[in-house]
Amino acid sequence: MPNMKVLDMTGKEVGAVELADSVFAAAVNAAVLHAAVRAYLLNQRQGTQSTLTRTEVSGGGKKPWRQKGTGRARQGSTRAPQWTHGGVALGPKPRSYRVDLNKKVKRIAMKSAFSSKVADEALVVVDAITAAEYKTRVMVNMLSAVGATGKALVVLPAKDEKVTKSFANIPGVKTAYVNTLNVYDILNCDKLVVALDAVKKIEEVYA
Repeated sequence: MPNMKVLDMTGKEVGAVELADSVFAAAVNAAVLHAAVRAYLLNQRQGTQSTLTRTEVSGGGKKPWRQKGTGRARQGSTRAPQWTHGGVALGPKPRSYRVDLNKKVKRIAMKSAFSSKVADEALVVVDAITAAEYKTRVMVNMLSAVGATGKALVVLPAKDEKVTKSFANIPGVKTAYVNTLNVYDILNCDKLVVALDAVKKIEEVYA
């Protein structure tokens, strides 16, 4: 079992925790991680882009000139794609980009993401992340003390508005709860900062 130091909000070591092998020391499956990240990014797309075809552009009801005898190419409408202000040929229309993954793949992807952070020594366990008031400076100092000064994902065990809003104004820092975690956010951060109670919940869900 991986043995991790537990720090307090001042960066002082206050204990240690043994992480479950099945979650934090699993084999990292790169193919599954790729599939999970691709699915997440595709599912963020709204798919609302839309262009007007020649039937949807206003005007163009009259034939520009007669079919024969002018010496010019035959034209049926001024709203054909080759005309200025004409419709768009083969342009994008609203569609769904949604990609679904089965539960087994999602679980393997989450375990691989957690395990990769442990292997890269990018996981930080904090005994408790609390805030007595809405203070960004307190959270900036905490991240600095635990060595998470770059892009960081802070995982909380339960909803805490004072903590989440205190983190909200820090560039590159994102907060999440155990039930809102996703593979993309875990892989996209430089440091994964997890509260000790959140570690226990993660093991309950994924072990």
